[in-house]
Amino acid sequence: MLVAFSVAPSESDETGGVATAVAEAIRIVRDSGLPNHTDSMFTTIEGEWDEVMAVIKRAIDALASRSPRVSLVLKADIRPGFSGQLTAKVERVEAILAD
Repeated sequence: MLVAFSVAPSESDETGGVATAVAEAIRIVRDSGLPNHTDSMFTTIEGEWDEVMAVIKRAIDALASRSPRVSLVLKADIRPGFSGQLTAKVERVEAILAD
């Protein structure tokens, strides 16, 4: 499955931003060893249900330790029997655009 998610604390840092907290969550994703991609809006992670959700929970828990409230946006593509879709989906669209 692919899960695109965005997580942010309700409280900002002294600069009014949340980048430090978000970076902490992304570090957890990257340290998981699962395929992932981060862009300006979401981090997408690929794996089996239990392993992906466990990583997302760890990211939420990390932010919850520094803020009384955490926001989570999550979108999932659940397609049993398929892997490598983090890049394959984009490659299929790029191939069509190249024609």
